[in-house]
This record gives sequence, C-alpha cells and structure tokens, in this order.
Amino acid sequence: MKTFILFIFFTLFFSLIHAQQIKILTNKEKISLRGLSVVNDNIIWASGSNGQVAKSTDGGKNFEWITVRDYEKKDFRDIEAFDANTAVIMAVDSPAIILKTKDGGKTWNEVFHDDTKGMFLDAMDFTKDGNGIVIGDPINNKLFIATTGNYGDKWSVLKPEKNFYTADTGEAFFAASGTNVKLSGNKYNPIISFVTGGTDSRLIFEGTPVALNIIHGKDSQGANSVAVNISISRIVIAGGDFNNPQSSEKNLEVFTIHNGKLLIPPIQTPPHGYRSCVAFITDDLLVSCGLNGIDISNDGGINWKLISNESFHVCAKAKNGNAVFLAGKDGRIAKLVKE
Repeated sequence: MKTFILFIFFTLFFSLIHAQQIKILTNKEKISLRGLSVVNDNIIWASGSNGQVAKSTDGGKNFEWITVRDYEKKDFRDIEAFDANTAVIMAVDSPAIILKTKDGGKTWNEVFHDDTKGMFLDAMDFTKDGNGIVIGDPINNKLFIATTGNYGDKWSVLKPEKNFYTADTGEAFFAASGTNVKLSGNKYNPIISFVTGGTDSRLIFEGTPVALNIIHGKDSQGANSVAVNISISRIVIAGGDFNNPQSSEKNLEVFTIHNGKLLIPPIQTPPHGYRSCVAFITDDLLVSCGLNGIDISNDGGINWKLISNESFHVCAKAKNGNAVFLAGKDGRIAKLVKE
C-alpha cells in the first residue's frame, strides 16, 4: 500500500509539472532583460540594456518598446510597476540612477542619483502600500541600502553609522534578476530578506545573517534570488555558479520559519543548473530560471523538474492575478502556460 501511494504521488507530481510549457511573446535582438514586474494578468513591464523598457497592457499580446530618452546607454537591471502608467526603473552604475514614470513611459524623472565611487545598484522591491528598498554592492564594507515610503518618489540612504549590514571581503549582491531582495509585510511591519554571494553567501532575514549552503567562494558563485512566502512561513533561495551554468551543485536552499527559527528541509532534486531567479506561483508551486533552462517545483521547492531548455534571467507571477512571465536575452518575454 505504501509503495502504491508513493507511486500515485509521484505520478501526480510529474504530470502537473509536465502540464507547464513556455510561450514566447516578444523579442528584441541585442537587448538583455533582467527587470520584470507583473502588475496583474494584463499589465507587464520589463527593463534592460540600451535604455530599453517593454510594456504590455493586454496580457502580452502586444508589447510597446520604449527607449528611455537621454539614458539610451543605461542598463536598467530592475523595474517595479504599480499600474499601466506608473513604474520605477533602476540603472546600476556610473552613476547609479533610479527613474520614475507616471505617464506610461512617455517621460521619466530622476528620483535618485548617486555618483559615489563604487556605487552599483543590484535590486529593489516594494510592498503594495509603496514601501520600497533598493540594495547595492558594499561601500567601505557596508552593504548599500536606500528606502522609500512613497512609491519611489524620494529615497533615503541608510547612513553608515546606522547601517549594521557589514559585508565580508569579496561578498556582494548580484544584479542578475532584481530578486535578491524581498520586502514583505507592510509599511508598518516590513520584513526584509536579502541574499548575498561571492566569497561568502548569506541570507539576511530581519537583520540576522544566516550562512547559506549555496556554493560560494568565487565572484561568480552564490545566492542570486530569494522568494519569500510569509503565509506559509517558507523562504526559497536560488543561485549557483553563473560561469558553470550546467552545474546543480548547491544551487538551492529552502527554509521554513518555525517559532522564530529557520529550519532547513533537505533538497531531494535541485533545479538543473545555475538559477538567477526563483518565484512562488502558489504556496506549493514554484518556478526558477537561469542560463540553461526553467524548472518547476510542485512541493514547495524540495523537488524540481526541468520543463524547458530556454534561457531566461527573471521570472515573476502577477501581483494581482495568476499569470507567470519570464524575460531574458535578446529581449525575449515569455509566458508560462498549460499544455
């Protein structure tokens, strides 16, 4: 009987996974997309290299490609959209810049500018009520952090004397998918989670650093993405070695939060290679993507199945809806659909 039950479980598990496939919606040569924000099942924004932003208001049937004027050489590694008209984009360095549009991308205003030597922004995240955070590589061994409380209209940099987030030598963030920081909760009770990589790889959860069992030690290794589901008290972290994208060695870690402690259930089948992004679709269903393909997990991140060899940098579920989209090289934007 036990063997029969296990057989039924795994049959259902893999049949659900195989029901997912990728549908390419648009592409643009020589453009790398690493920023993706899905407002609902219809409104999708993406951002990337050469000052490019893509937007759809009909679920991906049509995309408008926008070149941000005067920023044509900038690489916008992350984007946060609030509706069809309002979005914030982040340019990583030289100088580090954040822009905001309130007219659907026709015009953009600088809301943050920092030309400090060594500035390099990596990712940002927002709560539904406009509380936001942006993180960047260490300056004088302090991880860079700035916050906003008004949907990105103004930003406040965490001053060094109040910044307790100290980085080890060679430890930093990756600007791979804009998902190595997660801001949960609300404006009055924010829960901050972010993950680092390089010579060390750590989860910093509510101010407490936790060593990760993600591969690290080189500047190409470490955690790239964190997905947090507070409703089920689960954190899933993806990464690996982007110089060895086929390797599944120590590329994922899962935590469950129990009585304030982080417990670590063992991974049985990891994603099939380096993964730059991971996201919850439902409480049990997750998607991860990277340079060599896309994986799905139907059991909260314990077992993963490769569903596509297509390369993508970032994946995201609609904040108000069920649709799941991906973005990556050559300006490709795709949708996760059922067969």
